[in-house]
Amino acid sequence: MDLIVQRPEGLYCPPGDFHIDPWRRVDRAVITHAHADHARPGHGHYLAAAPGEGLLRSRLGEGITLQTLAYGETLEHNGVRISLHPAGHVLGSAQVRVEHEGRVWVASGDYRTTPAGAVPDRTCAPFEPVRCHTFITESTFGLPIYRWRPDAELFAEINTWWARNAEAGRASVLQCYSLGKAQRILANVDASIGPIVCHGAVEPLNRAYRAAGVPLPETRLVTEVSDKATLQRALVLCPGSAVGTPWIRRFGDVSDAFASGWMQIRGWRRRGGQDRGFVLSDHADWPGLLSAIGASGAERVIVTHGSVPVLVRYLQEQGLQAESFETEYGDEA
Repeated sequence: MDLIVQRPEGLYCPPGDFHIDPWRRVDRAVITHAHADHARPGHGHYLAAAPGEGLLRSRLGEGITLQTLAYGETLEHNGVRISLHPAGHVLGSAQVRVEHEGRVWVASGDYRTTPAGAVPDRTCAPFEPVRCHTFITESTFGLPIYRWRPDAELFAEINTWWARNAEAGRASVLQCYSLGKAQRILANVDASIGPIVCHGAVEPLNRAYRAAGVPLPETRLVTEVSDKATLQRALVLCPGSAVGTPWIRRFGDVSDAFASGWMQIRGWRRRGGQDRGFVLSDHADWPGLLSAIGASGAERVIVTHGSVPVLVRYLQEQGLQAESFETEYGDEA
């Protein structure tokens, strides 16, 4: 019997009678991480990794019924052993390991591996391979063209861009996802270059990271800055939805950029119309996906959102039993 199947509500474990990251309301949901396409409101009971508790309550409400597990801690529910393991994606992100009658399945949610020789992201626990019989993997960047550069090179570029703008008296507006990407940028930029201003969608999540023990540099809301000269030297982190609003016009003349894995593609950079595009993702690149799948030892792989047909075909050509699940997960990247 399959330990995880797809249903209209989402991925479902029949013997355990619970869902994983369901997109419709259910009684019991195991949540891999706090991004909106994986953690939705309205479920009766939530189970998630303990480091992500603050983020989930910030996004879904303080009053949700939330049970947490430390990474590696085991819970038995309806005869199914459940444990959560680091996914390296954002704070509290987890792979879900389920074991029943000697069979082990792992649902990855979203994950990011650390390239060999690179320094792990210090804003969340690094991805941990989990041995299993069946591995359910994402495929957001499941094409061979996606290969990330070392963080040291990338953040040196961002720092240089910010410093040049500050010297010219222009704010550096860096569009990025509010959860995960923004905090990873904060943890890696050189805060001595100038002040850092965060959009109101970003700042509550910064507080959740700090409360979980992740050190981040000082950040301010724009309403907390009265000196215009300060804004002109600032690094500004905001979601793309802030562009074109009265909020962004407070900064006057700016240089703008977008941080995303999609910036690897020239067409995406051109369509965005920003001054710069920085290739930065919290997902595994093509080598990362293949290394995670290989390290799982799984003989069967089920691929979810992203470049599904390409990855399924490639895995089949490598001799694996590969197929896909249709999901409603998005492309926060």
